[in-house]
Amino acid sequence: MVIGTLAEELARGVGRVGDTIGGTFFEPVIRLGVTGLSRAGKTVFITSLVANLMDRGRMPGLVAAAEGRIEAAYLQPQPDDAVPRFDYERHLAALTAAEPHWPDGTRAVSQLRLSLRVRSTGLLAGLQGPRVVHLDIVDYPGEWLLDLGLMEKDYATWSEGMLMRLEGRPEPEAAAYLEAARAARDKADWTEPEAQALARAYTDALGAMRKAGLSDTSPGRFLMPGEMAGSPALTFAPLPREGAPPRRGLWREMARRFEAYKTRIVRPFFRDHFARIDRQVVLVDALGAIHHGPAAVADLSRTMSDILSAFRPGQNSFLSQLLRGRRVERILFAATKADHLHHTQHPRLTAFMEALLRQARDRAQYAGAETRAMALAALRATTEETREHQGRTLNLVRGTLLDGRRAAFYPGELPEDPAQLLSAAESGAARWLDADYDVMRFAPAPLTLRTGEGPPHIRLDRAAQFLIGDRL
Repeated sequence: MVIGTLAEELARGVGRVGDTIGGTFFEPVIRLGVTGLSRAGKTVFITSLVANLMDRGRMPGLVAAAEGRIEAAYLQPQPDDAVPRFDYERHLAALTAAEPHWPDGTRAVSQLRLSLRVRSTGLLAGLQGPRVVHLDIVDYPGEWLLDLGLMEKDYATWSEGMLMRLEGRPEPEAAAYLEAARAARDKADWTEPEAQALARAYTDALGAMRKAGLSDTSPGRFLMPGEMAGSPALTFAPLPREGAPPRRGLWREMARRFEAYKTRIVRPFFRDHFARIDRQVVLVDALGAIHHGPAAVADLSRTMSDILSAFRPGQNSFLSQLLRGRRVERILFAATKADHLHHTQHPRLTAFMEALLRQARDRAQYAGAETRAMALAALRATTEETREHQGRTLNLVRGTLLDGRRAAFYPGELPEDPAQLLSAAESGAARWLDADYDVMRFAPAPLTLRTGEGPPHIRLDRAAQFLIGDRL
């Protein structure tokens, strides 16, 4: 076992060295991680990004494209044989169909390689021809990223934190689970159906919290189990701390399964995927959180802190041992669905994201990769209009709702000072005092794309410039 582990680590280390040498002297590779919490728009972001890098007419903010130095962009077979390919063609077909619809969301890790043939600048331009830069896009659920925080917690600490989060929640599923957890305290004799019932009740509580707009629903795989559904590693739940739990009691078994979850699910994911990422974009449904109220915004702020902590390995942390000198160089936190607001509101949405990021940096004591906040729409689904209503001038967005109806929509105005939202969230306010913020879900608009143009977007070109522009 020890020899096998050493051999595996040696092979992985040789692979990392090979990647570094190959990227330096031959064809550089940028590994871009794309993640976000449920319904943040990861699939649409990747699909539109790839389409707009292949047809760059709408990418003036990407300097290499504006200067005409990207001569070609083409898809290639992905380099990792064991990772499913991101189904770009099917997702693009869904967005560009005669009756377009949103593609299925991210449920597991997938990958896509886009290769760019780029002319160099400066002195090198006259000494060498175009070079090829490979962009490996790795798509994974944001819920899995939050699992990194579990690696440095024991079961008792994790349980205490999650039970505190459930206390006082208005969802009946949360109250039902707390009652079941208290009934399971000091349980020495238990059966597997009882353990499964507790795990299901806890998962139901997490699902209810997700519907209420909360971001951190730990562990990440409970709502996205995939092929691990029903396994013992996903059949545990938080229980109240016990002074001297019985050796074969339920508390000890839950603790054992918690450790198995970390060892068999969390660690392999970060070892095989996360540890190889160079650049990262975290997509955030900030408008959805604002719509759900102060509690959802406070939870989003804590979640962003946890995400930044995942990119700030301590000297002796699990992640520092895993990365072995590698680090993510740039992280973009992007508020998606900016097309749900009139463009006059975009600076306020960006300011809100910047304030959230600043707060998250302070809370996580973060010092590491370069970070930036932005508001964008990977695929623009609305148009804008202005109307007079009861003596007021309203800036509206118009689009097609999911049920097929056309609607003009006024969601309310975000405050100029984002502290108005953050202070209410931090103080535990039940609702916003001076406004109600609403969000409607629009379907993608029918597209008529001209030759050389990708799908319409808002600031996707600026996001690409921050994430990969310096490497082109």
